[in-house]
Amino acid sequence: MSVTSDSQSSLNPPASVAVKLEIPEGTFVLTYDKLDSETVIQSVQDDTAGAIAVFIGTTRNSFQGQVVARLEYQAYSRMAVKTMTDVFLSVHANATRSEHAVPSRPPVSPLLHCAVHHRLGVVPVGEASIVIAVSSPHRKEAFVACEYLLEQVKLKVPIWKKEVYESGEPRWKANHLPPA
Repeated sequence: MSVTSDSQSSLNPPASVAVKLEIPEGTFVLTYDKLDSETVIQSVQDDTAGAIAVFIGTTRNSFQGQVVARLEYQAYSRMAVKTMTDVFLSVHANATRSEHAVPSRPPVSPLLHCAVHHRLGVVPVGEASIVIAVSSPHRKEAFVACEYLLEQVKLKVPIWKKEVYESGEPRWKANHLPPA
């Protein structure tokens, strides 16, 4: 496991630093840079993968009748990437093979690789704030893991979002459990 972080500017909160944590099964990144979804997808490619599920969360231009100008993200970065990694390792350890999987020698894991990249700082309308990619021998496992990772990142990872409206009014957004 390796962790790297970049120095921050004086405009960013001290704990919100760009950081990257890599393990053999995946990469977990917080960055102030624009996200490149193609690079994230390429990072999980594997010759044994029959599927790569991808989620790209973008900044929309409205919320509950208000015009959104931008989102701003802050994080407790080192804890955030550690939590992302723990969530993935948990889903990886508990993943089961779908009923159409063919036994193989040596056995192939139901989840191969994962990448979670999340923006920090200002994210303009139309740009990605999160990209999640999961590779698997079969689509079902990739889709299930990708959705689970997204929901757990929103619920458990110490990343905070502020919506800034066209009027200039900001509103911090709370993370919630997904609807049942």
